[in-house]
Amino acid sequence: MTYVPMTSRSRDEGHRASTPLELFFDLCFVVAVAQAGRQLVHALAEGHVGAGITGYLFVFFGVWWAWMNFTWFASAYDVDDVPYRLATLVQIAGVLIYSAGIPRAFNDNDWTIAVGGYLVMRLALTVQWLRAAAGEQGAARRCALTYAAGLVVCQAGWTALLAAPEHSRRWLFLVLVMAELLVPVIAERGYQTQWHPRHIAERYGLFTIIVLGETIAASTVAVQSAIDEHEALGELLPIAAGGLLLVFAAWWIYFAVPAHDRLRSNREAIPWGYGHFVIFASAAAIGAGIEVAIEHAVGKAHISALSANLSVTVPAALFLAFVWLLHSRHFKRGTAQQLVLPVAALVILACAWTGGLAVLWAGLVAAATVAVGVTLAQHERSGA
Repeated sequence: MTYVPMTSRSRDEGHRASTPLELFFDLCFVVAVAQAGRQLVHALAEGHVGAGITGYLFVFFGVWWAWMNFTWFASAYDVDDVPYRLATLVQIAGVLIYSAGIPRAFNDNDWTIAVGGYLVMRLALTVQWLRAAAGEQGAARRCALTYAAGLVVCQAGWTALLAAPEHSRRWLFLVLVMAELLVPVIAERGYQTQWHPRHIAERYGLFTIIVLGETIAASTVAVQSAIDEHEALGELLPIAAGGLLLVFAAWWIYFAVPAHDRLRSNREAIPWGYGHFVIFASAAAIGAGIEVAIEHAVGKAHISALSANLSVTVPAALFLAFVWLLHSRHFKRGTAQQLVLPVAALVILACAWTGGLAVLWAGLVAAATVAVGVTLAQHERSGA
């Protein structure tokens, strides 16, 4: 449709699914995720662990937060008319600009291009919230206007960040992150936007698949390059096999429970949504870690074997721990089921000390975790 008034969609709307525009929007974020992962690989392979992890978390925040804000707004207000599509196109353009600025932000602490792209994304979202305010009344209108005002204030802060002394930018970045996170909390104190639980759960699930898919793609390219240059097939096959098992197990574990069943209000949804920063960032970092392990296996990484192994096992353990924390634990029955994922996370982390087969061992532990979880769930159903 050319134009329709923008008003809230129903939380009880049946058969609500992701639109082709939302799927296209997600795919554009693959570029930004790949850029962040690539910079993390280079930093870890050169032994710059602290700077690499810090830079990765900072640039990934921009990717995650822009995606998350679009997703929740679309769940409540997607009218799919021409102005809405054009605003989304502007946001996509901002994503690509942000992606182009990631290397400079990561390596040189130069945030000019990245912040410019971020401002483009946020400007389009501000216009969307103002449009929503024009179509609403009462508490819903105040909520939309509060969102718009919060976005403007935060973007003024990001612009000021560019003029701040270089040594203070990382600390100011943390302040601005907190301000961004507070905007939804403040805006929805008196009114909850009409996001759709099943739609939100599906959107998060699809983005998890995209991030895990990027991990597979990055790992494949790394293995191919290493084989072409070094013909080190014996060292690379265990890493490739372990990485594949890790990613497949991560997918299985994430989708093992119906997350939407717990998304009843903002009290559950905000911690769940915010906590996915760790899930998404760790899922993407697994791929970066596998690349580092491959570079170490062929002698191109200037780090110890333990550091290379930890670059895989740490994000894998974090992924399992936060999937359990955010929703799996709410669907588990009995001590045995509750302990599966936390114990598996610790065991996978310990695999880093098993030498050259660490990634393979971690993958086998992840596969065993899935098997144990399925077996325990089957026993519970049989005894019910």
